[in-house]
Amino acid sequence: MPLFEYTAKNATNGQIMKGQMQAQTRDEVVGHIRKNRMILVNIREAPKQVKFSLGQPGIKTRDVVIFTRQFATMINSGLPLVQSLSILAAQTENKALKEVTKQVVFDVEAGNTLADAFSRHPKAFSGLFVNMVAAGEAGGILDTILIRLATFLEKNDALIRKVKSAMIYPAVIMSVAAIAITVLLIFVIPVFQNMFASVNMELPLPTRVVIGLSEFLIGYWWAIIAAVAGLVFLIRQYYATPDGHKNIDRMMINSPVLGDVIRKSAVSRFTRTLGTLISSGVSILDGLEITAKTSGNRVIHDAVMESRASIAGGETIAAPLERSKVFPPMVISMIAVGEQTGGLDEMLTKIADFYDEEVDVAVGALLSLMEPVMIVVLGVVVGGMVVAMYLPIFDMMNAIQ
Repeated sequence: MPLFEYTAKNATNGQIMKGQMQAQTRDEVVGHIRKNRMILVNIREAPKQVKFSLGQPGIKTRDVVIFTRQFATMINSGLPLVQSLSILAAQTENKALKEVTKQVVFDVEAGNTLADAFSRHPKAFSGLFVNMVAAGEAGGILDTILIRLATFLEKNDALIRKVKSAMIYPAVIMSVAAIAITVLLIFVIPVFQNMFASVNMELPLPTRVVIGLSEFLIGYWWAIIAAVAGLVFLIRQYYATPDGHKNIDRMMINSPVLGDVIRKSAVSRFTRTLGTLISSGVSILDGLEITAKTSGNRVIHDAVMESRASIAGGETIAAPLERSKVFPPMVISMIAVGEQTGGLDEMLTKIADFYDEEVDVAVGALLSLMEPVMIVVLGVVVGGMVVAMYLPIFDMMNAIQ
């Protein structure tokens, strides 16, 4: 039986009431509302609840970026709010986002603000998104805020893609190397082992080591898989704790080469998020709290929240950020100047633009360094195994001569 959602007004005191009712047809719900002496405002069949489960595609960042840019364009062109949302619901290819947008349309038609409607779907729209929309509605500049939000999301998505690209290349190379080594140990090395056993000769140490690795892998592959799975589980459990989260994030920031990319991307994300929120009319205390939650790094989160407490106590932003030892001196100095001159939002945007370029440079440096390192590692490991297996053959040829 279909489930209908309705909004009705009390005929006596004018109070708006919302409810749900299962009925065969829409007319049954209308009859129920009239029977209870209420005036119907809105009614529709309830959309299916959006569930994000394993194996089911959810709402990706890129989907929200496209949604926001299209929404901003339509609102800026003068289209009514509900009509714009209805068009987006009809044309989006992501089924989860389509259902969410339909629910937003219903909530807006029922009299809720756009920010309230978005806030009911935190898996699709972040706190930053909701707060900026709320600021735009309150200031009557929703079109301007949406354009600013779309630009921010696009740049943030581009930054995330750059960092991911830096991680994908070494991960792919290491995976291919692991597969190649496993194939050699399981299928190739035993052939050589049988050949050497048939001639009953003493094998060199490198050859014995490689054969030992092959026998261990073939005999205890299940133990290796269990050990790797257990290690991953323990790391995830440790990362779920506050101390573990902070320690691992600090280790990532301080790691050589990769840490430079993570640090610069974190600075860029922090400054652009806070600058966008402040320029959109969000208070600096709320802006810092939202920025901390969306930082993606516990060390950055704690530094920003300490900065928020500092401001609440009447101090500056720069001092606690400097104490965190995460932000470069240039960033601290520029933020301090921005606070003194009253142009903090513009200064933060300039810092973000600068560090976006720095991330490009850092990613390029990482990839250029990773390529020769990976080639050398593969050459040493695979080449070492091949040489180890041919050493006894060379000894046999020398003995024959």
